[in-house]
Amino acid sequence: MFQPLNRTTQEKTTHRLFEIIVLFKGVDGILEIIGGSLLLFMSPRVLNATIFFLTAHELSEDPHDLIANLLRHSVQSLSSDTQLFASVYLLVHGLIKVFLVAGLLRDRLWAYPTALWFLGIFIAYMLYRFTHTHSLFLLLLSIFDFVVVYFIWREYQFRKKRA
Repeated sequence: MFQPLNRTTQEKTTHRLFEIIVLFKGVDGILEIIGGSLLLFMSPRVLNATIFFLTAHELSEDPHDLIANLLRHSVQSLSSDTQLFASVYLLVHGLIKVFLVAGLLRDRLWAYPTALWFLGIFIAYMLYRFTHTHSLFLLLLSIFDFVVVYFIWREYQFRKKRA
């Protein structure tokens, strides 16, 4: 990460938030790559057993736990085609995130509009999926990504002004 010069207090605060959010996106990208890789190489039987093991304790305490039951149900009805799609999606999405985060944190000017463009596509896709699934989770992710877009755009405007 770099240390910018000649910034006001507000710009410094905005820059710090930008760095935190971008780092968070980078960690998220790494986790997506790991998850996509595991999903790609796990058989449906092993995946089912893993989710069963990971949710067993939670369901023993609360048999009606929404997330644990949703995970179990999702994995049980997961086809091999859906598993392949999900793993490829996570891998590609994660690799793009990590690549763009590296560019943003290295202050590469090309990374700002590229990140905005990709985030716009992902937000549009999530909102499209939201219209079909009505998933609150997708809506929350979209809102978070709008916040990320705002901070990338602000940092990009500062970079262009200083260039």
